[in-house]
Amino acid sequence: MQRTIEKQLLAWKKSKRRKPLILRGARQVGKTWLVEHILAQEFENCVKIDFEKKKNLHTYFEDDLDPAKIVSYLELSTEKIIPGKTLLFFDEIQACPRAIMALKYFYEDMPGLHVIAAGSLLEFAFGNISIPVGRVQYMQVNPMSFFEYLVAVSSEMLAATSLKHPSTVDDTVQNVLLGELRNYLFIGGMPECVKTWRDSTSMIETFEVQSEILESYRDDFSKYRPQVDSTCLDTVFLNCAKRVGDQLIYTKLDHGHTGQTNRKAFDLLAKAGVLTKIPSCIPSGLPLGATANQKKFKASLLDIGLMQRLCRTPVDLELQQKDLLSIFKGRLAEQFVAQELLVHNGHDLFYWAREARGSSAEIDYLLVCNGSIYPIEVKSGASGSLKSMHMLLRKYGNCPAGLVLYDGNYKNLPEQKLEFLPLYSVGGLCRQ
Repeated sequence: MQRTIEKQLLAWKKSKRRKPLILRGARQVGKTWLVEHILAQEFENCVKIDFEKKKNLHTYFEDDLDPAKIVSYLELSTEKIIPGKTLLFFDEIQACPRAIMALKYFYEDMPGLHVIAAGSLLEFAFGNISIPVGRVQYMQVNPMSFFEYLVAVSSEMLAATSLKHPSTVDDTVQNVLLGELRNYLFIGGMPECVKTWRDSTSMIETFEVQSEILESYRDDFSKYRPQVDSTCLDTVFLNCAKRVGDQLIYTKLDHGHTGQTNRKAFDLLAKAGVLTKIPSCIPSGLPLGATANQKKFKASLLDIGLMQRLCRTPVDLELQQKDLLSIFKGRLAEQFVAQELLVHNGHDLFYWAREARGSSAEIDYLLVCNGSIYPIEVKSGASGSLKSMHMLLRKYGNCPAGLVLYDGNYKNLPEQKLEFLPLYSVGGLCRQ
């Protein structure tokens, strides 16, 4: 199980400008595994403090936050902690908010000690403390991308090919990658799910793992935000999953609650990292966020495997679909594209919807690459009018070309300023 983020972790370890590092991400995306199996190997010893399991150690952070004193206390319960030789790992740090505050003083008073922390629902903990701004670094950990999935279940060579421009890849190999993608749409990128699929080749077992992960998320929500209506959270979560690709309206996410309550639930799910809000914007220039309309938005989920499990997709029937974009009415394809763009091209994502009253013109996503804006359409088949795409390209001449992702091989139509690319290739768009 290789992760592309491993290089960033090792670079942090060697950096002269190193600060305490917080790994962010939803539960079970692999944060703890990365520290214990990759980073810890670079040190003589690793001292791990799990704040959920060892609640008695919270008392060491209740008085002043002098790092020398904290380390001396921790050594009584663990082992010797030596700057330059020991990795001090605070796991599930959201369970002890004052430990987050202490990171500031580790940076200021004990800079030679490598301190790393991991946690989920960190924004919930941040609401109760003073965040050590400028004294810590952050690194986002996502589910495994399609590239990482291929490394785990197939080969590094095939994975590397998935990031090449498809114009340089033989049609037969493109079809092999599209075949692998068919499985990924259902397996997803949660590390335990990928490992279960690799070791057992059983989708049933993999789906059981997905269900367990979803249940652990529900437990987390009730644990850290018990005052929020759990029924509303579950319903909003489910309806966002069912409507990936659609413009959302808060009042329609749960008819049993008000729009304001639904919005609160949506925002909490976004803070928890299990879904991402995708606002509409105007592709007239950079940055895209400057024209974002937060009232007109779509959403994507953390992971495509969890999405299909949450929606109880009839896998036996959907796997028979010949076109990948026909599976679950194209929603899995739109989720896949959003997920890959967020992993490979940053953590902000936008789409375009024409502002004119009564207009239904819309482009699925907007990609910023090498200083230019590229509209992206996820479409079944290599034909059709693509009216919205042509409308956008006429209106915004700063967009050099439109990219159409579909279940087929590469085609270039320069006279229409269009490129048709196989769906699997979205992860390599800005690498080519």
